[in-house]
Amino acid sequence: MNHYTKFAGRFAVLLHELEGQKAVVIGHQRPDGDCIGSQVALCRVLRSQGIDAVCMNPDPVPRRIKFLVRDTPFYLRDELPPGDRMAIFTDCADHGRAGEKVKALYPNPQACFDHHVSNVGFAARNFVDTGSAATAEVLAGLFIDADIVFDAVTAQALYTGIMTDTGQFRFSSTSYRVFRLCAELVGRGASPALAGQELFERESWGKLKLLEYYLGSLKLECNGRVCIGVLREGVFEKLGATVEDTEGLVDYARSIEGVEIGVLIEERAGVVKASLRAIHGSYRIDTVASQFNGGGHASAAGLNCPGTLGSFYPKLIEALNRRLAETDAKPQ
Repeated sequence: MNHYTKFAGRFAVLLHELEGQKAVVIGHQRPDGDCIGSQVALCRVLRSQGIDAVCMNPDPVPRRIKFLVRDTPFYLRDELPPGDRMAIFTDCADHGRAGEKVKALYPNPQACFDHHVSNVGFAARNFVDTGSAATAEVLAGLFIDADIVFDAVTAQALYTGIMTDTGQFRFSSTSYRVFRLCAELVGRGASPALAGQELFERESWGKLKLLEYYLGSLKLECNGRVCIGVLREGVFEKLGATVEDTEGLVDYARSIEGVEIGVLIEERAGVVKASLRAIHGSYRIDTVASQFNGGGHASAAGLNCPGTLGSFYPKLIEALNRRLAETDAKPQ
């Protein structure tokens, strides 16, 4: 059974183009499990094909995801010597998702592997499937379709990427294909128990304090259909938490009965960052995020825009009210 027939020919051409070349597999800012898992897997597969590939990110690999990297060559943006490597982006909806400096360093991406509905097709070759739950799902299907042999480290990276972006197989994007591919990955050495232990049973004390703070800030808006929590400027230093400790917090806001959209807002000096999560893709909250220079999935999106919390908050409420009204007006 082939999983991504539409990509098979183009993927074969890409591998041929990379023969004898150097490549850099690039992920986005503040990387998550799907980002790192996809990078690790693609880099290892390219290296198994005799291609000199390395991974590079603008931000460090989060503590809980480091177990995926193993002996995969991984660099921070400023650690990788400038050179003539062909750039391949993973899990990036647009060219600037890895930061403007990375965009300037690699202005002509050779390829992009992604699943975001807001992807604009910025590379020479784009392997984007918006019906997939994760970029790791796309890569797993491509590798298996191409009969590529890969090791247990690669299988673990792909499985973990899929598991995180499906919310441990709870989100509506979880499909029959997801389970078929994950079964194949387990057969090739991926351990569900290892992924669960590393990701969900190693919480830091700072993360728990941050969760306590976030829950205490929750507020219902839009007639109870939206729940918003705010992390004020300076809270990370005050609680001994890190930015990566925000992972998963917004899901608590969304999990409240009657709430359709959960929001996490981070207040910083001159900048506001927000993560949005909806109970279903029909809410298209990526279109809300795009109004503030953001983007993402139909049910999970983010934004990062200049300004203050005081000026941003009412604009966000207005945009969310408008989006809810538009969703209500659609035929059921």
